[in-house]
Amino acid sequence: MDKILRIDVGQTGLPSVKTEAVGAYAGLGGRALTSTIVGKEVPPLCHALGPENKLVIAPGLLSGTPAGQSGRLSVGCKSPLTGGIKEANAGGQAAQVLARLGYAAIVLEGAGKSDTTYLIHIDKNGVKIENDQRLKLLGNYALIDEMKKRYGDKVACISIGPAGEMKMASASIACTDMEMHPTRHAGRGGVGAVMGSKGVKVIVLDDAGCETRQPKESEAFKAANKVWIEGLKKHPVTGGGLPNFGTNVLMNIINEAGGLPTTNFKTGQYAGASKISGESEAALEIKRGGPATHGCHRGCVIQCSGIYNDANGNFLTKQPEYETVWSHGANCNIDDLDTIAMLDRLDDDYGLDTIEMGATIGVAMEAGLLKFGDGAGAIELMKEVGKGSPLGRIIGSGAAVAAKAFGIERAPVVKGQAMPAYDPRAIMGMGVTYATSPMGADHTAGYAVTANILKVGGYVDPLKSEGQIELSRNLQIATAAIDSTGMCLFIAFAVLDQPETFQALIDLINSFHGLKLTSDDVTALGKSVLAIERDFNARAGFTKEMDRLPLYFKREKIPPHNVTFQIKDEDLDKVFNW
Repeated sequence: MDKILRIDVGQTGLPSVKTEAVGAYAGLGGRALTSTIVGKEVPPLCHALGPENKLVIAPGLLSGTPAGQSGRLSVGCKSPLTGGIKEANAGGQAAQVLARLGYAAIVLEGAGKSDTTYLIHIDKNGVKIENDQRLKLLGNYALIDEMKKRYGDKVACISIGPAGEMKMASASIACTDMEMHPTRHAGRGGVGAVMGSKGVKVIVLDDAGCETRQPKESEAFKAANKVWIEGLKKHPVTGGGLPNFGTNVLMNIINEAGGLPTTNFKTGQYAGASKISGESEAALEIKRGGPATHGCHRGCVIQCSGIYNDANGNFLTKQPEYETVWSHGANCNIDDLDTIAMLDRLDDDYGLDTIEMGATIGVAMEAGLLKFGDGAGAIELMKEVGKGSPLGRIIGSGAAVAAKAFGIERAPVVKGQAMPAYDPRAIMGMGVTYATSPMGADHTAGYAVTANILKVGGYVDPLKSEGQIELSRNLQIATAAIDSTGMCLFIAFAVLDQPETFQALIDLINSFHGLKLTSDDVTALGKSVLAIERDFNARAGFTKEMDRLPLYFKREKIPPHNVTFQIKDEDLDKVFNW
């Protein structure tokens, strides 16, 4: 990965293509690279859909290598949803293929024209671009079927659906999985709208004839990878709970803990949780002939995904993940897995963030557009988004905009981005992360559920303020570093509990790149990424007063614990005091 591919879509005729050495960006990958490029090259006060914004797509430091679990792709830009910096990441095949093609990043620059629907094809021989109007407003599934007809089923695709083309602030970017389903999404922050603003519909990556990236110290790399994979497989979360029941193994756990946001964050428990739990979901998938254990990319060790077939045994969607089942399920009082799976299918096809959509439908339900529990109504509302009707555009703009449009105070958002599946009053470490992350409300930015609920890496009482600032700070630093490696965030469970597994990760990076990093260097990397992101947001006009939860979380007690969010503002301001 020694080159950066820059594609300027603002040129007369077809976009210009320039390949350059990584130069000053050498040694960076994933989130570290996307945030650094955005921080240096994008004017913080620019319009997110304007020509000055850039969309940066980068594999991680270990992507395209035999390292287990190294297939995450980072996508960075100024967010049209938050107005700040954004890094969203996805699984699937794209990161591995892009890395084997030798690219540290693809940078989309300039402003697309209104009549452009670009198809970009990249292989070992170079880059080809065509303006194919036949692809305009296709859903991701129909689009990828067309790509398979043209290029076969051994390629990887990065694409947007109609929501991205219509530049909706909740639009995602899809990556194909091993079966070439467009089911792995860089979902958060409206990154799909930025790709749409560049006029790019799909990027096809073909690594035929390319070699797997080779480590500088082969034997040391093999030894570290062996310890690494063994560590992931022996941990009860990454080797048991996640492969057996997927990420939705959390449904019963978080519900029992009283932290499952229900009815637009009104209570912390849902009576129908067991019906939509990971255990129920896995049983149904197996009954219908879809495996409940499945990897989203080659080299996946944890295999927390699955295949969800409909009642006739036909593929409907990938295994709906915990965040999706919560957002479209418990949050909206929908306890039918088939309804939730259909909503997930529509999210993927239109190219929408499932968290933002579920939260927004919850706001619409509170506003009286439909009743809580109305699964059929939720599906019809999603179809309005796909059509781009006036109502659909309001919903597709996210929970904050929908709440304003319908006169609702109770919008569960920070910096304009909807909160995920953990109530910040009952799991206060998550509340600190939601409030202070440069990304807006984001569970992956600093996953305090580890110590608050699962007692991984220690225990911090989720209902008390003590220890939450330090917990979130340390996790945000670690996460920024992990996101830069191309590793899946779920490795954190094994890394936090098993010192030898953490050391194996460092050994993988060192032996592959010929480095001598220590754990302190990894920490320094995480801090540097967060510093870049916070600097961008400050220059974009963000203040410390934006690192806050909505006031109603301090006013309204959440059953069953009947607690409010208790972290003081002055303590939130200390998260980044390192």
